[in-house]
Amino acid sequence: MTVDNTSPPASAIVSNPARVWIARVSLTRFRNYASLRLPLDERHVVLTGNNGAGKTNLLEAVSFLSPGRGLRRAPYERVAMTNPAEDSAGGDTSIGTWAANFDLHGAVGPVTIGTGLRETPNGPETQRRTQINKVATRTSEAVQEHARVLWLTPSMDGLFTGAAADRRRFLDRMVLAIDPSHGTRVNAFEKAMRSRNKLLEARSTDGTWLDGLEAQMAQIGVAIASARAELIALLTELIEADSAVQAETSAFPRAVLSMEGLLEEQARSGASGDLEDQYATLLCRNRPRDSAAGRTLDGPHRSNLAVVHGPKAMEAAQCSTGEQKALLTGMVLAHARLVAKVSGMTPLLLLDEIAAHLDASRRAALFDLLDTIQCQAWMTGTDTDLFSALGDRAQRFTIANGTVDTTS
Repeated sequence: MTVDNTSPPASAIVSNPARVWIARVSLTRFRNYASLRLPLDERHVVLTGNNGAGKTNLLEAVSFLSPGRGLRRAPYERVAMTNPAEDSAGGDTSIGTWAANFDLHGAVGPVTIGTGLRETPNGPETQRRTQINKVATRTSEAVQEHARVLWLTPSMDGLFTGAAADRRRFLDRMVLAIDPSHGTRVNAFEKAMRSRNKLLEARSTDGTWLDGLEAQMAQIGVAIASARAELIALLTELIEADSAVQAETSAFPRAVLSMEGLLEEQARSGASGDLEDQYATLLCRNRPRDSAAGRTLDGPHRSNLAVVHGPKAMEAAQCSTGEQKALLTGMVLAHARLVAKVSGMTPLLLLDEIAAHLDASRRAALFDLLDTIQCQAWMTGTDTDLFSALGDRAQRFTIANGTVDTTS
């Protein structure tokens, strides 16, 4: 596998990004949607309905326009619609086929993108396939030439107080949105690290194999760290530019971002070649320790994203729940602006239950900021009144039991 170890330069800024929006969604056996055909225009999309009606399921479908397992991170076979009769009888209803198709006004013009699991002679596939204009694509990165998808969900509310692994995953998804090769690098590093761990566990005396794996880990690990550091630098520059023209008491406070990690802390200051040699030497020296621990203890897989509430100079984890929500929302919005500038296309922004915990002034500020990004935002909620400030800037739909009705 060829791994691109470069990251986009900070100078790759587009002043007039293409506006990307979904013109039609078609779902077949997707979660609680047996069949859905939903035409849309370029405005924001507001989905309201009771809990469990299927609002987040629609957002999840859109999230499959990005690499990976979507905003729920569910195994692909679990996405298929279950058979209620089998479910009530306790049968295995988890595996089946499903399809999600989208007509997009993409970055390079109109395009149709489809993804899902197909039936085979041996049963449904377990890895989803993607087609662009009915032609199979070999990599998920190809879709990112047409659209980038970002999201904010209630499950992310504990990001600042949860495990460092969750913040790494959040950061890597941010990097992926401006650098489509990042996911390949992360996967390649983890594969090499697993191989190294197995050799150490087996007490292998073949130093040649370990040398080769550690050299690969060093090369890819430094590229991962450099891409993360580049994202932090670009996002920080954008946030600071915004704060220079906004009051410190704005609806979404300024976030101060940094990386805590062996490689990331040095990535922007040292030559990558020197850093690769240093990391490879460290891995070699620490083989006995890592063997005893049963895992690799140094590398980008151990790094942490640190976030500080700028106006208060307080770690995000120490802030109130409301402050954390506002801080995270501000970060996601800033990242959306960065994606538009670097990728040359406005992202599709999925905001699940976004308005429920924001007061009226913050909701209005959110809707205005979405207009400045010029993206198509998909928002869900149980109360239609929470989105009244959007006026005719949004198209509204009511969701109930896998059906969609237009409300405006």
